[in-house]
Amino acid sequence: MPEAASQPGLTPAIHLSTGPDGKPLIEVTGAWNLRSLGPVVRDLRLRLQACGADAAWDLQSVAAMDHAGALLLWRAWGQRRAKRLALRPEHEAMFARLSLPLQEPAPALRREWRTSIEFLGGGVLALADHLIAAMSLLGAVVLDAIDLARRPQRIPWREISANIYHIGAQALGITALVGFLVGVVLSYLTAEQLRTYGADIFIINLLGVSIIRELGPVLAAILIAGRSGSAMTAQLGVMRVTEELDAMQVMGIPHTVRLILPKIIALAIVMPLIILWTNAVALLGGMVAANMQLGLSYSFFLSSLPDAVPLANLWLGLGKGVVFGVLIALVACHFGLRIEANTESLGQGTTNSVVTAITVVIVVDAVFAVMFSSVGSFG
Repeated sequence: MPEAASQPGLTPAIHLSTGPDGKPLIEVTGAWNLRSLGPVVRDLRLRLQACGADAAWDLQSVAAMDHAGALLLWRAWGQRRAKRLALRPEHEAMFARLSLPLQEPAPALRREWRTSIEFLGGGVLALADHLIAAMSLLGAVVLDAIDLARRPQRIPWREISANIYHIGAQALGITALVGFLVGVVLSYLTAEQLRTYGADIFIINLLGVSIIRELGPVLAAILIAGRSGSAMTAQLGVMRVTEELDAMQVMGIPHTVRLILPKIIALAIVMPLIILWTNAVALLGGMVAANMQLGLSYSFFLSSLPDAVPLANLWLGLGKGVVFGVLIALVACHFGLRIEANTESLGQGTTNSVVTAITVVIVVDAVFAVMFSSVGSFG
């Protein structure tokens, strides 16, 4: 038996007597807490059931009471406060809390509708917040670009050249590998189908238009968004964590001139060049696969490619590259500047940057496909 229950002064007990008015009086003594009630709770429950709530109850001699003891008495009173009750002031709060009416839970359907509406509304507000911040960033970049055009001596050439090297030159390997493999896969998948219909020669048209017009620009943009876009966001995020951005602001150095505008200019210059490189390597892979599958010679493939693919497709792909580069840089810098000074926000912001940049690239490419559907048609 617990130590508290073995002491006579702390053992919970009920004493029946007659009050001064001649009516039954129930005096409760001892420690009515979970530790003391454990060994004697069955006997107390039986005695409480025989007492009733209409009698006078005196709880002033209770040495200690917790919610377990208060709930035991509350149930004996029929889930209501005894009419004649004397208790200590420190115990009043527990019985007052038990007297509060229970709130019925809202219907499940109502909660689901409310949760769905709150989720949808929160998403719309978050999207609007991102759009407003992105437009503000774009406006600041345009104003700074106009100012730099008036004063060319302030153009950060070193930052631009460094970004061109990191974004462009260091990405040649991965874009060449992926482009070559995509060209090989596309050629192998279409060669057998064209051979069935005796249209082997049209593999040049298929590879040329699909790679130069669509696959090359989109593939290069996705690779740059995942590789360089994430690096830009992480760089700005680390500068936020280390308070370098705050130091630049204190010194009066605008973020857009030294950090954002060089990245945008560098990506706008690099993306068309990377697209040309990716297109060339992907066509090389397709040409090798076509030679192995269909026996088309390399010289015939190269000589027939200009006639099979109108030049407008190449200019369209390069124009996409400029737009993709500017958008990737804006998205990366936007999320980088919104990162808070903690590592969790850094990882989440980098992930959101890459996902958003790739989504924007695909959406803009679809817009280009609809707007310029009649440009560079098959010849």
